[in-house]
Amino acid sequence: MNVELVTIGNELLLGFTLDSNGAHLARELAAIGVSIVRRTSVGDEATAIAAVVREALDRTGAVITTGGLGPTSDDLTKPSVAAVFGRSMRLDEGILEALRQRWISRGWGTELPAANTQQAMIPDGASILVNRHGSAPGIWLEDERARWVAMLPGVPREMRGMFADELLPKLRERLGASATAVVVSRTVRTTGISESLLADTLKPVESALAGLSLAFLPGWAGVDLRLTSRGRSAGESAARLDSAAAVLRTAIGSSVYGAETDDLVRAVLERLRTAGMTLVVAESCTGGLLGSRITAIPGSSHFFLGGVIAYSNEVKATHLGVGDNTLIKHGAVSEATAREMASGVRARYRADLAVSITGVAGPDGGTPEKPVGTVCVAVDLRGVLTSARRQLIGDREEVRLRSTQWALDMVRQALDRDLSS
Repeated sequence: MNVELVTIGNELLLGFTLDSNGAHLARELAAIGVSIVRRTSVGDEATAIAAVVREALDRTGAVITTGGLGPTSDDLTKPSVAAVFGRSMRLDEGILEALRQRWISRGWGTELPAANTQQAMIPDGASILVNRHGSAPGIWLEDERARWVAMLPGVPREMRGMFADELLPKLRERLGASATAVVVSRTVRTTGISESLLADTLKPVESALAGLSLAFLPGWAGVDLRLTSRGRSAGESAARLDSAAAVLRTAIGSSVYGAETDDLVRAVLERLRTAGMTLVVAESCTGGLLGSRITAIPGSSHFFLGGVIAYSNEVKATHLGVGDNTLIKHGAVSEATAREMASGVRARYRADLAVSITGVAGPDGGTPEKPVGTVCVAVDLRGVLTSARRQLIGDREEVRLRSTQWALDMVRQALDRDLSS
């Protein structure tokens, strides 16, 4: 089955909202053997919506839309699609009453706003896709030629819920026994290794990936490796992908920290749990970003004690014990300062392990000796110090994010060395 996706909303065309719905639907549909062959975004204008849907139906006969099902004047998806099918609109009293009860149950009063009546207007001959996650019902509209349009809400949480509850089972049923060839992917996550070095490292094992595609996806967290199997059964795809992922992990070694959507923070916390250790941080240029990433993970309080944001030299000296001579001789952005920051915060809070970050995030503050992006990280594990300096790329936000990822990776590697000794 080939499907076209039409995402609707002026906010998409203006760039204020990213099309996360399209990405989610592409992944979910591929897993059952359905391909989105074209994605189109269109604004909140009735004739434009109708034209795009009509063209998509002529090509594939199967369309999913997201957006434009709300109660306001710019929500025009249903009447626009109804016009393509030559259908009129009717008021569904059942939907209207459900909307009224939902309004009352939320304590917003007893009178449903007149604007909500629009959400109860349904094209003749349409089937309802029940929305258990919001107010706007979804619509399935099909003609005598078996061409169909499924209309889903634009709010991502509602769209995903309704797709899983209503549309996915309907498409599985429609596919029947033909749903044997699927598109499935596996992701191997790496950090601390460049895209080009990864490519060289994996060159000798390319033959072991025969029949699978491999994509390199670099970002601030590292380089993700995406393996994809197409045109095979789910079972065969899983077996091939598992085998290929194992080959990649073996070839790359310690630069692999996880799979799929794994976060490096979780990998570090798991090692802290295994080692029975506590962690503290000392941050300068990242201003608490590392601590924020750690505390975003439930259960981190078992291993993470806290830290110090030492943005100024005065705080580095008074709260972390960085020596005046160190700051004068080497400067705030130096391995020497990073090492004293790590040792100082570990001693202050009596932790097993500490990590520090100091650098020039930019866009100002760089010098010829220490340009923007210069970052130093140090790790103190029970008195054993390691440190390094790197030149990180990107704008201020990227440098700060890359700094936290690098710091976490240094902690991970220090723990691995300790656990294996």
